[in-house]
Amino acid sequence: MLTIKKLTKAHAGRTLFYETELIVNWGERIALVGPNGAGKSTLFRMIRGEDTPDEGEIIMDDYAVVGYLPQEAGDPTDRTVLEIAMSTTPEMGDAIRTLRECEAKGDNSSDAYAHAMDTFISHDGYQIEPKAKRILKGLAFKDEDFHRPAREMSGGWVMRAHLAQLLVAEPDLLMLDEPTNHLDLMSLLWLRRYLLNYPGAIFMISHDRDFMDELVETVYDIENAELVRYTGNYTRFLELKEQRYELMLAAWRKQQREIAHFEAFIERFRSVASKAALVQSRIKQLEKMRRIEKPKQVRRVFKFIFPQPPRSMQRVLELEKVGQSYGERRIYKNLDLLIERGDRIVLVGPNGAGKSTLLKVLAGVIPIDEGKRIVGTTTRIGYFSQMRSENLTPNFTVLEEIMAADPELREEEARGVLGSFMFRRQDVDKRVEVLSGGEKSRLSLVKFLVNPPNLLLMDEPTTHLDLMSVEALCQALKRYEGTLVFISHDVHFIRSLAEKTLHINHGTVTPYAGGYDYYLEKSGLLDSDNAMNM
Repeated sequence: MLTIKKLTKAHAGRTLFYETELIVNWGERIALVGPNGAGKSTLFRMIRGEDTPDEGEIIMDDYAVVGYLPQEAGDPTDRTVLEIAMSTTPEMGDAIRTLRECEAKGDNSSDAYAHAMDTFISHDGYQIEPKAKRILKGLAFKDEDFHRPAREMSGGWVMRAHLAQLLVAEPDLLMLDEPTNHLDLMSLLWLRRYLLNYPGAIFMISHDRDFMDELVETVYDIENAELVRYTGNYTRFLELKEQRYELMLAAWRKQQREIAHFEAFIERFRSVASKAALVQSRIKQLEKMRRIEKPKQVRRVFKFIFPQPPRSMQRVLELEKVGQSYGERRIYKNLDLLIERGDRIVLVGPNGAGKSTLLKVLAGVIPIDEGKRIVGTTTRIGYFSQMRSENLTPNFTVLEEIMAADPELREEEARGVLGSFMFRRQDVDKRVEVLSGGEKSRLSLVKFLVNPPNLLLMDEPTTHLDLMSVEALCQALKRYEGTLVFISHDVHFIRSLAEKTLHINHGTVTPYAGGYDYYLEKSGLLDSDNAMNM
């Protein structure tokens, strides 16, 4: 379906790809991985014709239909959610818009209306509409959302509408750039189930390990300006990449020994006439030898023993008969909740169910309308919100910010921790005020880890983290001896940490005395029919 031959591409003076190759077969499921800035999105743009390679070819089958989901939606329009989902082609989109405008004017007998209706029918509009509604519901849209203009909704919801559009259209090649970024846990579970049965090929960029493990069968890794192909899911890729590194390192060491042996021979016998022929032979061998580059160390999770928080009382925090509203909407009524020392609780449920509100109530960030919030006398709360930058000092450098958070931290340890969370050598000297939103988020996270409270309340802590940084956070929190309550849509992260689950929906909090898989089993979500109709 898609063939890339001898592709070379440089950007800003750096070679992203050099004479590299890639093949996507019909129906294949592929993940494209590599560190931030390696060129993943650039490759996607070249495949779509939005950028051009410096050298090489990108060959797409003439009959293949390609669909693409970018990381961010474009400017929202006055099209409704349902109109976006049903616009499987530009012609279909124009026809739907014309039909709506004519019907609003009561002009159902014009030539424009008739032409639009012919297009609507020829594109199977009456069959597409129920399919679009079913997919929109799977992505957590409600019936009343279908006819809302996209401009009234957040960027995340607009992205979901565009994802629905692609799933309705069913292109032969589905290109997805971080498709899970804007999804809650329930929508992510639904999408994963849906894509398992998707009839076309899938080519994705993702930072969601579990999502890739469930779906992909081939991984292309961007390494040293080359696309290296691995067979298997993401976890298998990690194993094979480590094996490849060890083999390449062994080959490099063997060649270095051979080179050293030749050079020693040449140096020893250079002035010996009887050895002149042998010396020249060794020199020619060295000149002809194809030098193996020393392989770069496979990036591994930085292991740092974080300080442990002071021990809390058994009853860490308690809510009694709490009532809470958001504007006119009542979210909680008579809510009772006890958090005990050592609990590791994940809050799950659809978007808008009240998960973040509950976390804010627990943190004391918002006052409760009624009831009691009882904090243990030795409880020290840390709240990691989605608004990360409020606790940072603008004129500090990144390194100074971390050193100030824990005066006992050695500089080399601070640099190691920062490196594990994607702060490179030159980044640690940046002023906080010039950091991007993602960088501020990561810096706030590291501050929590180097000086943790004994109750950690975390709202989507893996946002803006790459796969290795997510793993570093998992390892740090596994060793954390305090109490943890968090919200996340990263299934690998949840599986690694959660020991209890609270499902929240319509103000009802349902506890499950186990982690993610226990919750799926007991809630019935492992049943494929339930998962597809959530």
